[in-house]
Amino acid sequence: MFAERTGYIIWVSDIKAARNLEKYGTLHYVSRKMHYAVMYVNADRAEEVMKNVRRLSYVRKIERSYRNELKTEYSSNGPDKSRYYGL
Repeated sequence: MFAERTGYIIWVSDIKAARNLEKYGTLHYVSRKMHYAVMYVNADRAEEVMKNVRRLSYVRKIERSYRNELKTEYSSNGPDKSRYYGL
């Protein structure tokens, strides 16, 4: 159905050159002020793509996003405090 995706934050020195990252995966966001780009790549070929991206002259640092590993289902084990804040 859907391929497993991995997110990467890529710190760059040249914003215009960062547009070339679209060749390697889905470029989600580019911050002009802070000089980084958020990119998503298929998880099965993520390591080989990041090896190629690391070789680019305008790439300073690559960080992996841990968003897909965060817990998104919550349980309410504690008491419901909303009834104390009634109008």
